[in-house]
Amino acid sequence: MKNIFFICLCALFAFTGCADDDDDLLTGGNVDIDLLPDSKPNDVVNTNVFDIINLNYPGLEKVKEFYETGEYYYAANALLEYYRTRTNVTNPNLSLINVTISEADQTKADYALEDYRFHVNNFYEDQETLKPYSLKKDGTINWTFSPEGASDEYQKQLHRHQWFIPQAKAYRISGNEKYIQSWIEVYNNWIDQNPKPESGTNTTSWWQLQVATRINDQVQLLEYFKNSINFTPEWLTTFLVEFAEQADFLVDYPYESGGNILISQANALATAGTLMPEFKNAEKWMETGYQILSEEVQNQIMSDGWHKEMSLHYHISIVADFYEAMKLAEANQLSSKLPSNFTEPLRKAAEVVMHFTYPNYFSKGSDNVVPMFNDSWSRTRNVLKNTNFKQYVEMFPNSEELKYMQTAGNGGTPQGHTPNNDMKLFDQAGYYVLRNGWTYGSTVMILSNNKSNDASNSISAYSHNQPDNGTFELYHNGRNFFPDSGVCTYYSTGGDNTLRYWFRGIDKHNTLSLGKQNIKKAEGKLLKSEEGATELVVFENQGYDNLKHRRAVFYVNKEFFVLVDEGIGSAEGTVNLSFNLCEGSSTEVVMDKEENGVHTAFSNDNNIIVRTFANKEITCSPFTGRIAYLVDGNYNDRQSYTIDMNKESNETARYITVIIPVKKSTDINNISAHFTDNGYSENSVSIEVNVGGTIYPLSYTL
Repeated sequence: MKNIFFICLCALFAFTGCADDDDDLLTGGNVDIDLLPDSKPNDVVNTNVFDIINLNYPGLEKVKEFYETGEYYYAANALLEYYRTRTNVTNPNLSLINVTISEADQTKADYALEDYRFHVNNFYEDQETLKPYSLKKDGTINWTFSPEGASDEYQKQLHRHQWFIPQAKAYRISGNEKYIQSWIEVYNNWIDQNPKPESGTNTTSWWQLQVATRINDQVQLLEYFKNSINFTPEWLTTFLVEFAEQADFLVDYPYESGGNILISQANALATAGTLMPEFKNAEKWMETGYQILSEEVQNQIMSDGWHKEMSLHYHISIVADFYEAMKLAEANQLSSKLPSNFTEPLRKAAEVVMHFTYPNYFSKGSDNVVPMFNDSWSRTRNVLKNTNFKQYVEMFPNSEELKYMQTAGNGGTPQGHTPNNDMKLFDQAGYYVLRNGWTYGSTVMILSNNKSNDASNSISAYSHNQPDNGTFELYHNGRNFFPDSGVCTYYSTGGDNTLRYWFRGIDKHNTLSLGKQNIKKAEGKLLKSEEGATELVVFENQGYDNLKHRRAVFYVNKEFFVLVDEGIGSAEGTVNLSFNLCEGSSTEVVMDKEENGVHTAFSNDNNIIVRTFANKEITCSPFTGRIAYLVDGNYNDRQSYTIDMNKESNETARYITVIIPVKKSTDINNISAHFTDNGYSENSVSIEVNVGGTIYPLSYTL
């Protein structure tokens, strides 16, 4: 701290000190020669910095004077003092007052000091201690390293330098120079070993998302470290030249596929231009960034509020990016850079997150509070409440529902009020929500029937869309009884994708398939919905050339569910209806193979009974399912099964599945169902269900 105080004091004198004319200041300006550092040769600084900095920018007068007299080292020193004392920009994402560091971040900062053990999300040499892999090789850093069997994601995330901000926080708190020394050494090494490609991008170090992440972090790293005695004029020029090269790169190479990566890229450009206005190209960076953000908030958020990639993880991420862009513009009096209707799509997008939040969210400490459809994974209550819903309330303070989501469960009386219990249909994205309340003990079923937004209708292995149309999750009284299998791993070009393929398998989801072969198309269509005592939603997907899956869901008296599944078309072979259950021992999740179903026997009086019936003979085939809560290659086993039917080409495979929440599985002994129509009809279904002696006739007509 003494060093920081001394440097700040020197900076103060450098801008306010005076001297006798007889002493003659070095360049005729107002910096006392006695307060200047020892002179160093000009070639110790990267003089390219003076080509990219606008020397006419207010506050850089002394920099310009030194530069024009050929004193490049002193010019760089004056530039450093400018950055140490400037007050003309505000980064709303950064506060240097009372900086804190989590135990996890401190661990990342310290491991990076040990044999170049750089933190990369979800990749560890030792999972228990979260010990990262070492990149040390022949006394230097091997930036091409990837752990055996790792996906492409390791190399991508490695070049996002995820340990630098933790090191910056550790430095700010401790004042220990080893953290900035590590940063300078490692980043210098990275610059040397990872030059900008001569043409275009690559798939690792100079891919748009990596560059954007680095830009966003570097504006913070400058602030954390700039007062260190190790942050020299020489290092500043290296840092700034590299910063400008990366920002220019993002302007030159917009991410052509759009999506969340383009938004991250635009956000980084807006940040670079706003917070580093001293650069000649700052205006171009800023204008490009805000222009893309203004366009993409309309292009990427569909009219039902869903982000077009239909992954809740990326949906939440892009809303956060747009929020940050708004706060950045507001903090720097640049709100005019964004259109007046900028927030309209974001309100709908925020409400999507609200409706996709399970009621265990209202219990402190809850994990897994949202579904894991497509490339999504577990999210905790604390992150959702203290980050996302907090941001949504800030954007939309008049929303009583969002206010409730942000304040409920904190103790005391929550603000606002709960959303209603009505069926929610996101028909563009292909998601449908059936819900009976907003308390911990409520019931929520969310169904997924996506329509791919790619021109090719792609659901290939690298896509964020999984080939699982028709799948669902069912939450009841604190337990998700049919959680999605998850992602487990990202796609690896030329690598081992065995796990990714397994988790994308259609039979690993709660839907219908032909011979367990993945569907070829995701063209989800909503056919009908009804509200009332019994809610109904009917949808379909022509997943195969010769087989269409239609699913109707009856939510009977908002008490139990009846699914009618039909495999329609000329296909012949085995039609599989899959169900993947929650985790539990064999005495807690019990297969009822002879009854074509399952029941649970958890001791906390929170269970379900599942039974499937059909229009011809069926068999029940249990198998060991899996569930992955993160994208780290780890998973847990669970009970899964398929209901199998041999379908002839002139037949329609027809199933009725009854799912009943109960306290104990013995509460209901008599469950049956059958079709009461005259066989498959393109426009209608009629069935009868018996639950404990009560008959429920159910039907629909399109």
